[in-house]
Amino acid sequence: MSQVTLAGIRKSFGARSVLKGCDLNVANGEIMAVLGPSGCGKTTMLRIVAGFLDPDAGTLSFDGTTVAGPRQSVSPQRRQVGYVPQEGALFPHLNVRANILFGLPRKERTESRFREMLDLADLSPDVGSAYPHELSGGQQQRVALARALAPRPRVVLLDEPFSSLDASLRVSTGRAVARVLRAAGTTAILVTHDQGEALSLADRVAVMRDGRIVQVSEPVELYRRPVDVEVATSVGGVVALPALVGGGCARCVLGELQVKAGSHHDSAVTVLVRPEQIRLVEAAPGRLEAQVAAVDFFGPYATVRLRVRAGAGDDIEVVARVPGNELPQVGELVGVCVDGCVEVST
Repeated sequence: MSQVTLAGIRKSFGARSVLKGCDLNVANGEIMAVLGPSGCGKTTMLRIVAGFLDPDAGTLSFDGTTVAGPRQSVSPQRRQVGYVPQEGALFPHLNVRANILFGLPRKERTESRFREMLDLADLSPDVGSAYPHELSGGQQQRVALARALAPRPRVVLLDEPFSSLDASLRVSTGRAVARVLRAAGTTAILVTHDQGEALSLADRVAVMRDGRIVQVSEPVELYRRPVDVEVATSVGGVVALPALVGGGCARCVLGELQVKAGSHHDSAVTVLVRPEQIRLVEAAPGRLEAQVAAVDFFGPYATVRLRVRAGAGDDIEVVARVPGNELPQVGELVGVCVDGCVEVST
C-alpha cells in the first residue's frame, strides 16, 4: 500500500492545457474515485500516476518519495503500479492462468499464487484454462484486476473499468471489484464519469472539473454538502433556486424552506434542492401548486418536470424524482412539498 500525493500537477498538449494545478491526496488502502465529465483531465492524471506521461510541473509522490517532478521521473515498471484499462485489455492468445501470472517474474508464476488470485477475485478454478473470449464481461474485468494485483502493486489504477458493461453487470462487477480491492488492502484510484459508481464504490470522491480537483469528500458528505451548483449537479442532480435567507429559513418559489446549519445572514442566495426532496401531494387550497409539464419513466423511479408560478405571470420549472408506481399525469395540477433541509450556495 502507498499514500499517493499529487501537488500542483500541470500538463499541456501543445496549446491545450489539460491539467491546471491538480492537487490530490489518496491515503494508504483507500479507494479514491475521481469523478468528472469527459475531457476534464481524469485519464491524463491517471496516466501521470502510472508513469505513462510526465507532468510539465508539480510533483507526484508515493509515501513521501517523489516519483515524478521537474527533474525526476521513476520509470513505470519501478513504480509498482497496477493498471486496469476500460476494456480490461486481456491478452486474447493467453488463457486466464497465463493472463493473471503474466506480470510476475518466472519463478513466482506458481500454482499457489494463481489459486490465491482466483480466490481473491472470486473466480472458480475451472476458468484457468479458458480464453478471454469465452468469459463474460464481468469475469474479464475480474481477471484483469487479478492480473493487476498479482505482482502486489503499491497502487492500482482503474480507468473507466466498467463502462463497456451493461447496467446490471456494471453494478455487480463494481461491487465485486471494490470487495477485492478492500480484501487486498490496496490503494486504488478509480476514474469514472458515473456518479452512482463513484458514490457507491469509493471511500472518498474527488470531483474534477476543467483540469482541477474542486472537492474531495466522503460520498455522503459530497452529496449533502457540495461546494457549488456544478458539483451538486454532477452528483445526483439539483434544483437551484434564487432565495432570500435569514433566521434559519430560505424563502423561494417553493415556499419557506429550512436551511442546513451554518452562518447564513439575511442575504440573497441560491438554494439547492435535490429532486427526491420534492414530494407531490394532492392539490388543496393554501398549498403550493404546480402543473405537471412532463414525466420521464425509468422503472423504479420517474422524473417529473413541474411548472411553478413564480409571480408576475412567470413560471419556474423544477424537477421532482418520484417512485415509479406514483406517476402523475401530464397537465395535472398537484400540490408540492419539500422534505428536509436544503443546502445554501452563496
